[in-house]
Amino acid sequence: MRNVVAVVLGGGQGSRLMPLTKYRSKPAVPLAGKYRLIDIPLSNCINSGLKRIYVLTQFLSVSLHRHIRGTYRFDNFSGGFVEILAAQQTMEGKDWYQGTADAVRKNLRYLTQADTDYVVILSGDQLYRMDFKAMLKTHIESGAEVTIAAKPVYDHEASALGIMQVDNQGRVEGFEEKPKTEEKLQKVRMDPAWIDAHGIVSDGRSCLASMGIYLFNRKMLIEALENEADQDFGKQVFPSLIKNHRVQVHLFDGYWEDIGTIGSFFEANLQLVRTTAPFEFATSTSQIYSRPRFLPPTRVDGATIERSLIADGCIIEQGARIENSVIGLRCQIGRDVTIRNSIIMGADYYEGPEGRRTDLPPIGIGAGSRIQGAIVDKNCRIGSGAQVVNHNETVEGNVGEICAIRDGILVVEKNASLPDGWRA
Repeated sequence: MRNVVAVVLGGGQGSRLMPLTKYRSKPAVPLAGKYRLIDIPLSNCINSGLKRIYVLTQFLSVSLHRHIRGTYRFDNFSGGFVEILAAQQTMEGKDWYQGTADAVRKNLRYLTQADTDYVVILSGDQLYRMDFKAMLKTHIESGAEVTIAAKPVYDHEASALGIMQVDNQGRVEGFEEKPKTEEKLQKVRMDPAWIDAHGIVSDGRSCLASMGIYLFNRKMLIEALENEADQDFGKQVFPSLIKNHRVQVHLFDGYWEDIGTIGSFFEANLQLVRTTAPFEFATSTSQIYSRPRFLPPTRVDGATIERSLIADGCIIEQGARIENSVIGLRCQIGRDVTIRNSIIMGADYYEGPEGRRTDLPPIGIGAGSRIQGAIVDKNCRIGSGAQVVNHNETVEGNVGEICAIRDGILVVEKNASLPDGWRA
């Protein structure tokens, strides 16, 4: 993997993840209590032996930069690095990144050095575990110029994904971005028997979805991005590439979730608390890395906790009940608090008595509060007896200036303060 470079796309404004992306970029959004989304692609790279990594950023990237700088450090002899490439004005252009392809195009000088033969392009907002060495093996053995990681999906899932049609050798012959009609889907639908014959049980799945993971020959990447009108890989670059070049699929059938909306983020987190979680962090191999924080163990005093993830440094007081939830770093949970089916992201710091504001509740969850079906972002102050519940079952809307309902989930934004007895 020494002649392979990885580039992780830091994402755009992340509007579908608002208000979680109001103060941070999408890859910096906390995940599973103690990680961030960016930890997933970076850990996959490291576990695959790929240690030359660039992260392309543009929007609200300060916390992302801080996290990467404090986490991913290689020794002087490995030749490894995680380098941040922020959008910048150059002599060639003064515009911001206009799409995935445009972001890579504007950084080709870093990605196509003489000692680089292959470039892996990854997304910064997906949850999966994958060995990129296997993908490189497929790429080389097939003689491909471009390889796309593909996952079999059902017809009803296809409308949100880029769907590919391939020949018997796995060469891509057709590509349809988010097919909404049966006519468009029919053009790229596969025979499930072909998927079965290639070592994956199709189980009725007849569509091959692009996972947004691409492997390019260096020279092919340069050629593919020559047309500056092409701003996006899925919509513009690949439909033209497959006509004149060998584009191969690399089949993958492990867990993979594109975390692009509040609904998908909420569901992916709560799936992790199950005894049969589809993605497992506790593993002896291919572990997921994150920032070492040197926090004390969590203290639990007479609380009831079921099917939940509890991060480091929390204090959970007597009578609290936590069910099917994710509790983040440094959470302070008061007496008789009830938390169900929720994500509490915790805090960035402990609030000492010398700096505590007397006009606001302390950081944490006040005694007797109830939180259900909600996401509470970092550093929030939830007063005693507050009811953080979507009582009216509203699907979309704002609740005052500091809360919003997205995909039916009540989201309390970062640094918000809810007074005693608050109710949505």
